[in-house]
Amino acid sequence: MADLRGLLLMCVVFTFLSFNPGNVEGRKHIHKKQKSRSSNAESPISLSPAYPPATPPNSNDPTPTDPTPTDPGNSTSEPCVFDVTSFGAVGDGSTDDTAAFMAAWKAACAVESGVLLAPSDHVFLITSTILSGPCKPGFVFQVDGVLMPPDGPDNWPKSDSDKQWLVFYRVDGMTFTGRGTIEGNGQKWWELPCKPHRGPHGTSLPGPCNSPALIRFFMSSNLVVSGLRIQNSPQFHMKFDGCEGVLIEKLSISSPALSPNTDGIHIENTKSVGIYNSIIANGDDCISIGPGCSDVDIENVTCGPSHGISIVSFWIAWRC
Repeated sequence: MADLRGLLLMCVVFTFLSFNPGNVEGRKHIHKKQKSRSSNAESPISLSPAYPPATPPNSNDPTPTDPTPTDPGNSTSEPCVFDVTSFGAVGDGSTDDTAAFMAAWKAACAVESGVLLAPSDHVFLITSTILSGPCKPGFVFQVDGVLMPPDGPDNWPKSDSDKQWLVFYRVDGMTFTGRGTIEGNGQKWWELPCKPHRGPHGTSLPGPCNSPALIRFFMSSNLVVSGLRIQNSPQFHMKFDGCEGVLIEKLSISSPALSPNTDGIHIENTKSVGIYNSIIANGDDCISIGPGCSDVDIENVTCGPSHGISIVSFWIAWRC
């Protein structure tokens, strides 16, 4: 009987141990851990950031940050104006201001965002001149007054080229602009006996016949020409040769309907040209496109009187 009681007591103890609450709590712990992993997979909050969080906008941290290159307070690109009158230009229409313009060009060209200024209420006389680059970025030639060459072939210096007046050579990123006028003084050049229709019965006579193009850009790139009035050129008003990246807009180009060889804009060996929102009235082609040109876009240009737009390289002419 005692043996039976002992056996029963051992069964009760074994049964109690098999239902130990510690094992139940262990199963609950495993279940919670799995749920926690699922939640973390859906949210990145528990992940370590790859970089420190940004300072909140309302932070009271007084520590200054280093200025960046785009910080306006640290910019060095503010325009630096070089007024030609400060270099000795008189601007009375008769004094030769060439040396003053050359000096001002050299100074403005040498600094970033330099502005060469020909101020209003002045008439500047300049002889045939080559203005050479390269210049620092952001260079601007601003004409608010009047620029003009000597009046006719008799007043043209014998030592100067009679094929061109104002030449921009190897400039990159230049803007030629302003509210002023480029006056060509072309009348006496048009009257040379060699010019078409000047001789008897509309013929041409022998004799000297060279006439200067008024403005020439040569081997230059990324140019902007805008806002100017260009008039009465002895020959072509504007010429672009060996250039790339040219924007021409809001120009007024004019000369009499019978002025010979006074093309408004002539381009040759030049790529990527846009001519927009301009008025051209002259005695020859409004715009002439010579050989070696590509990617030329012309829009909203009024031609007339003129011979229209000519594409010389293809022997095709568009007439307005």
